[in-house]
Amino acid sequence: MAPLPPSSHPSPLSRLRTRTRTVRLTALGAAVGLALSACTAGDDPSSAPGSSAFSPSQAPSTETGSPPPLTAPEVVAENLDAPWSIAFAGSSPLVSERDTGRILELSGDRPAQVREVGTVPDVAAAGEGGLLGLAVADDVLYSYFTAADGNRIVRFPLTGDPGGLGLGEPEVLLDGIPAGTTHNGGRLAFGPDGMLYATAGDAGNSASAQDRDALSGKILRLTPDGAVPEDNPFDGSYVYSYGHRNPQGLSWDEDGTMYASEFGQNAWDELNVIEPGANYGWPEVEGMSDPGEGGDFVDPVQQWAPAEASPSGMTITGDSILIANLRGATLREVPVTDLSQSRTSYDGEYGRLRDVVTTPTGEIWMLTNNTDGRGDPGPGDDRIIRIPAPE
Repeated sequence: MAPLPPSSHPSPLSRLRTRTRTVRLTALGAAVGLALSACTAGDDPSSAPGSSAFSPSQAPSTETGSPPPLTAPEVVAENLDAPWSIAFAGSSPLVSERDTGRILELSGDRPAQVREVGTVPDVAAAGEGGLLGLAVADDVLYSYFTAADGNRIVRFPLTGDPGGLGLGEPEVLLDGIPAGTTHNGGRLAFGPDGMLYATAGDAGNSASAQDRDALSGKILRLTPDGAVPEDNPFDGSYVYSYGHRNPQGLSWDEDGTMYASEFGQNAWDELNVIEPGANYGWPEVEGMSDPGEGGDFVDPVQQWAPAEASPSGMTITGDSILIANLRGATLREVPVTDLSQSRTSYDGEYGRLRDVVTTPTGEIWMLTNNTDGRGDPGPGDDRIIRIPAPE
């Protein structure tokens, strides 16, 4: 049976509110008598590896009943230059490089051979901006990138055959998304409804996240041709949800529930369940709201200190949400069956992690991001690492 479109799913918000209240009380109890380390910088300015210990203010980890730890990594590709996103054209992996604007194709043995598919025109890389998210549907490559006049979503027909793919003529689907040296969002993903979703950061203008007429600080929803879907929550608007600071991860579980990871500022990074038309609070609220706090905002289902997280790309495999973390330099796993729990793997082993994806054959790949100017590159960086799927 085909998944229902997001606007038709039974709303999980009532049970999520109960769950987040429980998480908040648990976290507050764990924090008694413990000092919190301050985080005074923005999204991910540090390259320090994260600790395997959990922050006392985040949802607790539970080992009982957890699947076995992820093990036996393998290098899929190496020597990438500030890579940002992985997408698949059939079985062919494609990778975006933020600063060069190149699309790369991987093929052959591991480490794979890397060839240039093409360079996306008009990319103006600066700070966190450049060539960011990729998505593929029906032999068409969709890209989100920073140009001189803002962020854009552009599509290209893919030409050639696997191992020799090329880019056809670009078509701009949406431009004028506010851009900045930070907070560009940039993730693209097709939902189970066949629509294209894009994360847009606040581009440094936090107030715009609450302005429904602005495209910044939002999750956007488009048809594959770039039109506004008729069933979007606000008439004539690409805005699907708002009140976001810098979301960079999107994924859906088997029931069609949509999840997004989001960078906080100095207090909390977030994992959110996304509902059409919902307000996620930024800049009025960062993380979970205090009991009795005003505003009709949706709380995250989990929150973490930025120094231990800075979540970027994410994927869902089976009942596990996997989130790549930059400053935390870890792969975080959240069970779909209990969104109040989480644990980490590979803490500090590979440095900054920008993306994690499920391949067409069910493998899990994670993308390092140590050459982006904030990391500490090692031999072979940046790399794609294959890990076994959780059992």
